[in-house]
Amino acid sequence: MTRLSPDGRKTLLTLHLVTALGWLGADLVLLTLGIAGLRGADPGVVYPAAALVATWLFAPLSVLVWVIGVTSALLTPWGLLRWRWVVVKLVLTTVMIGLVLFALTPNLRAAAGPDATAHQRLDVVVAPAVSTGLLVTMTVISTWKPWGRNRRTVPPPRRAAAPAGRR
Repeated sequence: MTRLSPDGRKTLLTLHLVTALGWLGADLVLLTLGIAGLRGADPGVVYPAAALVATWLFAPLSVLVWVIGVTSALLTPWGLLRWRWVVVKLVLTTVMIGLVLFALTPNLRAAAGPDATAHQRLDVVVAPAVSTGLLVTMTVISTWKPWGRNRRTVPPPRRAAAPAGRR
């Protein structure tokens, strides 16, 4: 398997961090817009703006974070399935992308419409709040790298050589 140079790893890590921070920033913008909408801001401004942020920032950044993360895992010693923390992040990111693309973005477009319900507009607060919590959780996981290796990828323990006089 191809491995990256140290500069290549740093470049991928930088891209991953920039896109993940952008995703978190877009998430916080959506949360802010959703709260403003619930507090009485003009729905004709708030919800179309939220739909634009989701369509042009949030969704593309979520996909980029996933692609860059998988690429980084495959081309560095971390591996994709070698460490539990990497697997947890992969699963959480994959689930979040599905929710962003197939639930949040269509709901935001519906919330921007003139016939939007209070429930649809509440989703503009709940979904980004949950997403922000998950993104912060993934950041903690990336920093602390808990749980160790997956069992299948742990190399067998080395047997110590017996001293010459004891056999």
